[in-house]
Amino acid sequence: MRPTFTVTARAGAARLGRLTTAHGEVETPAFMPVGTYGTVKAMTPEELTELGAQIVLGNTFHLMLRPGAAVIAAHGGLHRFMHWERPLLTDSGGFQVFSLESLRRITEEGVRFRSPIDGREVRLTPEDSMDMQLALRSDIAMALDDCTPHPATETEARESMERSMRWAARSHAHYHRADAAAPPPGGLFGIVQGGMHVPLRLASLEMLLRLDWPGLAVGGLAVGEPEEERLRILEGVLPHMPADRPRYLMGVGRPEDIVAAVLRGIDLFDCVIPTRHARNGHLFTASGVINIRNAVYQHDLGPIDATCGCYTCRNYTRAYLRHLDRCREILGSRLNTIHNLHFYLGLMRALRAALAAGSVESWAREFLSGRRTDADAMA
Repeated sequence: MRPTFTVTARAGAARLGRLTTAHGEVETPAFMPVGTYGTVKAMTPEELTELGAQIVLGNTFHLMLRPGAAVIAAHGGLHRFMHWERPLLTDSGGFQVFSLESLRRITEEGVRFRSPIDGREVRLTPEDSMDMQLALRSDIAMALDDCTPHPATETEARESMERSMRWAARSHAHYHRADAAAPPPGGLFGIVQGGMHVPLRLASLEMLLRLDWPGLAVGGLAVGEPEEERLRILEGVLPHMPADRPRYLMGVGRPEDIVAAVLRGIDLFDCVIPTRHARNGHLFTASGVINIRNAVYQHDLGPIDATCGCYTCRNYTRAYLRHLDRCREILGSRLNTIHNLHFYLGLMRALRAALAAGSVESWAREFLSGRRTDADAMA
C-alpha cells in the first residue's frame, strides 16, 4: 500500500498531519525510535506500544549483513521477524556506508565496502538496497543516497548530490519495476542532498520532483554542521517542498533540534540519541539532560524527573539507577531507555497538542526557555 498524507492543521510553517500506511496511521509530527538490528535496544514491541511509539525505523545496512534477506523474507518481512505490528520505515544503508569511510569505495555503480563484522567485501547498489528493503516489506523505504560529508566544498557537494540523484532514479525504477512478481508493499521516499549549499539543495529537490515520491526526506544533516547552518538549510529548502507530502529530517536529534525543525515544517524524525544516551547514563528531563553517573546522585532519593510519570520515574530513585549503571546491570539500560523514549514520545505528543490548539509557538518558547544546554546539564 502506498502511504498517504493529510495535513490537518497548520501554525505558521508547522504542520499537524496524519500519515496512513498498510500497518496503520501515524499522527505527525512523530519520532521514530531506531531499531538497528530489528529491535529498539532493550525494548520489547509491547513496551514500545505502551510508550506510544507509532512507527519505528529498521536499518537496511545492518540487517543485510545479518541475518540477511533470506531469513527475514522467510518470516514474511521485518514486521513478523521482529513482532512489530505498526508502521515501519527502513533506511537505505547510505548513512551507514558514509560512516565507514576507511572501509568503503564509492563509484557510479554504488558502494563496495569491507564488512565491519567479518571483513568480507560487500556491494551495495541502489538495486541491492531496493531488493533488501522489498524483502523487509517496510511501509516506507528510502532511496539509496550518497551522504555528503561536512565540511565539503561546493564542487564536492555538487558531485555527491548529483550522484545521489542518479542513484535515486535507479532506486525508483527498481522499486517500481514492471516485471516484479508483486507490487511494492509500501512507498519509496526520495532524499534531498546538497551539503550546506541551498542552491544545490533546491537543484536536488527539482530533480527528485521529476519522479513521483509519496514523501521526501532531508538528508546529509546532523553530520557535524553547526546548528545555525542546519536551520539555514531547512529554512531555504522546506518552503519549496510539496505541501501535501510528509517531510522527514533524517538523524536529528536533540529535543531542541526537533522543536526547531517542527516549527519550520518537518513531520518525521529519527535518531539514536534517546536510546544511546540511555545506555551511557544520560537521561532527559524537562529542564535538560542529567548524567546519572555523577557522584551527586549517589544518595539522591528522587526520581529522574518529578514531572515525568513514566514507569522508571514512578518506581526508581536516581540513587538506584546510578547503582545499576555503576554495576553495569542490564536493568539499568532498560529503565533508562524506557524513560528517555517516554520523554521523546511525550515531547511529540505535546507538540501535536500545541499544534491542534494553535499555540505551538508559545509552547516552544516556554519549552526552550526552561532547558539547560546539554553541556551544562551533563557536567
